[in-house]
Amino acid sequence: MTVLVTGVGGFIGFHVSRYLLERGDTVVGLDNLNSYYDVRLKEARLAQLSAHEQFAFVRLDLADRQGMEDVFVRHTPERVIHLAAQAGVRYSLTNPHAYIESNLVGFLHLLEGCRQTEVRHLTYASSSSVYGANTKLPFSVHDNVDHPVSLYAVSKKANELLAHTYSHAYRLPTTGLRFFTVYGPWGRPDMALSIFTKAILSGEPIEVFNDGKMQRAFTYIDDIVEGVARVHDRIAQPNPHWSGRKPDPGTSTAPYRVYNIGHHQPVELLHFIEVLEHALGKKAEKRLLPLQAGDIPATWADVADLIKDVGFRPATTIEEGIPRFVAWYREYYRV
Repeated sequence: MTVLVTGVGGFIGFHVSRYLLERGDTVVGLDNLNSYYDVRLKEARLAQLSAHEQFAFVRLDLADRQGMEDVFVRHTPERVIHLAAQAGVRYSLTNPHAYIESNLVGFLHLLEGCRQTEVRHLTYASSSSVYGANTKLPFSVHDNVDHPVSLYAVSKKANELLAHTYSHAYRLPTTGLRFFTVYGPWGRPDMALSIFTKAILSGEPIEVFNDGKMQRAFTYIDDIVEGVARVHDRIAQPNPHWSGRKPDPGTSTAPYRVYNIGHHQPVELLHFIEVLEHALGKKAEKRLLPLQAGDIPATWADVADLIKDVGFRPATTIEEGIPRFVAWYREYYRV
């Protein structure tokens, strides 16, 4: 089938697109290749995808309304996987406009494109950051998430609300995926694993927030891709048992679903660093700092619905995943 993948030059978008191409799908990849981080890394990802005959690249900003309309008319994708967004929790605290333009305005243009061309299923990236001030662990899609602590989280929660409205009003099947701390080869250079690796190899100190007591459901990229593909293949259906008397945030009477995709076991940041030190063969100089604004102290994914509906849960340990990332990092950056 023909699948439109947005954010194709990004970390997750690249891996998902490569998976789809290898199984025989046609991929129309969209990205604006902005300079939030090194564009050369995005171009290197695209170079690999461009080797496939069934891949077409469109350089376009989601906020370009006419451009988005043209893409849907020209390519008529059967399904859409929306992974483009202005990323970064801390960046959102100082650059709010970028999140409104890309994550809200851009998402609306995408929804309209799906509606107008009768796309069969929209799968889109949400984030574990939507859980915000919630402290009940593990995080469940059936819990209320109305207390975000960063504008990035607000934009992702807004995406879920917009998607539900289109699912309800136009019967557009939509599935939101709340990703939990994704890492692995071709990862973004602004993420902790890349930052730590670069600093340790350079003999520079690393900043460790919340004194290293942060807990994260670190999720390896291959597990994310497997989860995305399985959910993408299963078109969202209404929940016949949904009740307005006791609303379930994760389902609806509309063809709408939300899933967590994250490792089922949280890892403390200090242990994460220890595994990285072992993979690099070098100790880190740690600068312990307090919790930063917008950060969540702990994340832990309840993936019961993912297991029940598509028969999958992420299981790659950091002891397996981090050495794979380090091997890629050394090769790509020639370190």
